[in-house]
Amino acid sequence: MQVFVSAGEPSGDLHGANLVAAIKRRLPDAEVVGFGGPKMLEAGQKQHFPLTSLAVMWFGRVLLNLGTFFRIARQSEVFFRSKKPAALVVIDYPGFHFALAKRAHRAGVPVYWFVPPQLWAWAGWRSNKMRKWVNTVLSALPFEDDWYRKRGVNSHFIGHPYFDELAHQKLDAAFVAAEKAKPGLVVSLLPGSRNQEVRENFAVMVSAANRIRDAVPGVRFLVASFNEKQAGVAREILAAAGFEADIHVGRTPEIIELADVCLAVSGSVGLEMMYRLKPAVITYKVIPLGWFLARKIFMTCKWVSLVNLLAGEELYTEFFSYRDESAGIADRVIALLKNPAEREELAARLRDVRSRVAIPGATDRAAEYIVAAIAKTPPRVEQAPGKAA
Repeated sequence: MQVFVSAGEPSGDLHGANLVAAIKRRLPDAEVVGFGGPKMLEAGQKQHFPLTSLAVMWFGRVLLNLGTFFRIARQSEVFFRSKKPAALVVIDYPGFHFALAKRAHRAGVPVYWFVPPQLWAWAGWRSNKMRKWVNTVLSALPFEDDWYRKRGVNSHFIGHPYFDELAHQKLDAAFVAAEKAKPGLVVSLLPGSRNQEVRENFAVMVSAANRIRDAVPGVRFLVASFNEKQAGVAREILAAAGFEADIHVGRTPEIIELADVCLAVSGSVGLEMMYRLKPAVITYKVIPLGWFLARKIFMTCKWVSLVNLLAGEELYTEFFSYRDESAGIADRVIALLKNPAEREELAARLRDVRSRVAIPGATDRAAEYIVAAIAKTPPRVEQAPGKAA
């Protein structure tokens, strides 16, 4: 038996690796194949293509890789028709995965979407594609489950798998202790896991950091880089700005834990900051056309941060813009740094959100559902608790 699992970006590779392991625990003889990254490969996936190496977002960059996307999509359809895997499981990454789901559906392969795209935020019309080509959406957020059901999409609420990772995360205690021994408040800079996010957002962060340093004597800045290539880009931006900050590769959990305030690009890292009860400011700089399309046409939500959406209020101040918002970003971070009582009050509100939504076990619930569907038996694990939240 084969199960085809596909992830197209670093966060999906992490969730995919955990899912591959969970499926193999339940089906030891199953062969898990598909697309992903190094973590899924390490978990035992027989990888047809390292899709996470093409993690792209904006139209121009998609065009540069369009030939590759078409090629692997065609190859996948041949595989679906000839090998008939028991299921296709796709993880986020909607642009390519809708094409993959369509091909699997045509070949008679059941499709399950683990960590579905946030269609409720920016592309509601795509729910028609979900209804047509996807057997079940394994929804990650309580309101997301309701949104899909109202549109006739079969949805099963499992919770967000990011909380599985956080529940088992172990920090480097020696690193944390050494950094805590240094004087000064800490601002953690989290410029994202995609290459273009770093290029387009980190310079704004550094500009804000310059203002913060002038206003808060002794403040320190720690930069979390996803890999060495992105760390190199960050070093170039720091050098061009004449600004000094400590860059660390693979230390994102520790750097969040050390923060008095985080300055982060919007993304799933927000869930980790919430989990660790860290005050934060969210930024996302895009090109003017990208901003116009998002704000005026596609986006249907008031906020871009998952934490704000889950809370139903703006706990994390957001700066989603095509302009340089470094002055406003700096002002908000400075206000938080200078007001410990506000930081404590924000942490308490984050704790309340965490208690409602940070439900571990999503990956196991997903694997249980998929395996039961393959075997055509009822899953032993029902929906995630806490749906009423």
